[in-house]
Amino acid sequence: MIVYFIVIKTKQAILMKQQFDLVFEGGGAKGIIFVGALKVLLEQGHSYRRLIGTSAGAITATLCAAGYSPDAMLACINERTADGRPVFSTFMDKPTAEDFSDLDINGSLTIRAFNAVNLFGLQRYVIRGLLHNGLYTRLFSFVERGGFYSGRTFLAWMQDRLAAKGYDREITLEALFNETQNDLSLVATNVGLREMLVLNHRTTPNLPVARAVRMSMSIPFVWEEVIWDAAWQYRLFDGTVKNIANTRIIDGGVLSNFPMELIAEHNSELVQQTMGDLTAEFVDAALNLGLLIDEDLPVADQPEAGQGELPILTELPTLKRVHNLAETMMSARNNRVIDQYQAEICRLPAKGYGTLEFGMEGKRLDDFIKAGYEAMTTHLQARGLTCTR
Repeated sequence: MIVYFIVIKTKQAILMKQQFDLVFEGGGAKGIIFVGALKVLLEQGHSYRRLIGTSAGAITATLCAAGYSPDAMLACINERTADGRPVFSTFMDKPTAEDFSDLDINGSLTIRAFNAVNLFGLQRYVIRGLLHNGLYTRLFSFVERGGFYSGRTFLAWMQDRLAAKGYDREITLEALFNETQNDLSLVATNVGLREMLVLNHRTTPNLPVARAVRMSMSIPFVWEEVIWDAAWQYRLFDGTVKNIANTRIIDGGVLSNFPMELIAEHNSELVQQTMGDLTAEFVDAALNLGLLIDEDLPVADQPEAGQGELPILTELPTLKRVHNLAETMMSARNNRVIDQYQAEICRLPAKGYGTLEFGMEGKRLDDFIKAGYEAMTTHLQARGLTCTR
């Protein structure tokens, strides 16, 4: 009888260990909370199969796919520069004059304005001189490339993280999948075609992983857009190759900040064309789990007022109206997804934390990660997925 009881208890513990398809919501610096949530998930003996992310969620999904543990991710967050600043704070990197070629200048709105007043060919030299003024450089970057910051520092950081795990800095999505068998999908937005892109080893096998993440985290007005290189291609499951060369790519959150549909709506055309041949057996082999950053849930022992706001120029009335309109549209889409799949969603508290609060540290950082840990613990308990040892 005692032996039988032990066997039953052991079997129950084994059955409680699950494989998950994970979806990470976008949220800028607030994505740091994923570290706490992942920590308890793995402590409970669970694992992941497919990893899908937008913006900050794309960063976390990629680090998971590359083999980073939650503790290793935390070490990345706690990295410091030579002068003692959090490395994450360097992601707000100002563009320099060297970032802009003569081709960029010749095709710019500024050149067209100068042409209108007929400055007899001096335009390029005038602009080149102005680009050595920091404020003008950011304005030029904003007008011509859609963001105040270059994103160069983040791209180098992401490449360094891949290299630290032994991968080539320019490893492609296909090569990463072949080496790890981790199924990674990142969401971006094609501004020119006004459509959502799902970037993975099926759709964009030639696309470097770090550049895919850089696209997904390009918050409009903040970081420069990424121009799609023809060599990357974009192909659908039916073999169609879409010509999106030279189109502008930005944050996936513009069209899908919480892409639960990629793991939950198997019959949609988008899923069938981007996520592979999904048999019923494959779908049933893993549970769905969405990690939602909930700005309405407070973090214990932390103020509820926002921090780390957007650059001051984004407070311009026109930009605020565009931002608010986009937020309204996205909220409607997200609310539908959240309502439909709420039992499969873990809500992570983030009230009072800023999208661009990359300098987060000390108790504020610790409390945030702890909140993620506790939220995931509660979620797993509610689903009966807590393994007792």
